[in-house]
Amino acid sequence: MRKQDGFSLIELLIVVAIILIIAAIAIPSLLRARESANESSAVASLRTINTGMVSYNAAYPTVGFASTLSVLGGVAPCTASATTACLIDSVLSSGTKSGYTFAATGSGGPPLSTYYATAVPYTLNATGTRSFCSASDAVIRVNPAGVLAGSLAACQALTPLQ
Repeated sequence: MRKQDGFSLIELLIVVAIILIIAAIAIPSLLRARESANESSAVASLRTINTGMVSYNAAYPTVGFASTLSVLGGVAPCTASATTACLIDSVLSSGTKSGYTFAATGSGGPPLSTYYATAVPYTLNATGTRSFCSASDAVIRVNPAGVLAGSLAACQALTPLQ
């Protein structure tokens, strides 16, 4: 009888089947972990926007809060002014970061006396499942449906993030 030098086809198929079973178990968990990480990043980014808005209001009291998200940022090397405050990074001020779309608008005034900021999943149930918003009270609120709270009043009616 001759000695066999490799693996049989059955042995290789069993190994491939085991790898596929492990992948089928692991991939959904990895996707949920990625969504969770994106949501955590969105909340942290909203906190950064809140801090930026308060700092902008303190630095430019005659203007009030920033009129848009892009006013809080600026391209490096950034020179601070009322139109490019250099308070948040240019990626966040562009409006898209970590699977979420961000927006912020100041209103009232002049000077702008309030603002409203949102974070909405770029692709619902793929990059995130919940949306977030915040106003000039700096309380981050969550919408479990993942859709945009269309107004400041709608945002303030949502449940605060715990």
